[in-house]
Amino acid sequence: MTLAALATGCGGAGSDTATTKPPTGNSAGAGSGSGSGSSEVSKADFDTVFKTEERFKQALPDPASMAGWTPQNAGARIEEEPKPAAECGPDSDWECARIARGDANFEAVGEEAHFDLTAFADTKAAQDACRKEKGWSAEYTKAQVPPVPGVESHAYYRNVGGLNGLNLIMCLGTVIAEVTLEGEGSTLDPATAHSLAQVFVPRIQKAAATS
Repeated sequence: MTLAALATGCGGAGSDTATTKPPTGNSAGAGSGSGSGSSEVSKADFDTVFKTEERFKQALPDPASMAGWTPQNAGARIEEEPKPAAECGPDSDWECARIARGDANFEAVGEEAHFDLTAFADTKAAQDACRKEKGWSAEYTKAQVPPVPGVESHAYYRNVGGLNGLNLIMCLGTVIAEVTLEGEGSTLDPATAHSLAQVFVPRIQKAAATS
């Protein structure tokens, strides 16, 4: 269908965001699973299929949930003719069977945060894509991002081919969620990626639980 804007520049953009870092709070350095927000992240096990723009809007972080970051753009695209998993080829093409994709982007002090949500028709297709993506990302340097309780995840630095970024990939039911940090001046702090994941995951779970 169409690419729908879910969030554009709004909220407290400008001088406020130039001196404020991400909404890390007490969870920024949490690796034990006991920090702020961890108790809200239960085991992500759901069968909800994300196939409407409204569902993506509920799941993607918005300006209100990203204090200290300036919103850039956001949107969602529903695949009109998604490919069945049986027709998908090599592991590098892990998104082949997706039925929809959404993203929301923010920036703060020389750093960009990208949230991507790739949806599949069922958990089996999503798990297959997760397995392919993990194999594909093995060529990159592993990043030590603290795990989000109850969420299967892995992280790596995108440090091949002149890229400079940190990707945290999470598999949740029928979707694959990605948090990417990048940009000149970026510290690519694993604690920041962990904190942003704790913003993202509960929103996905809440969207999945919405009838």
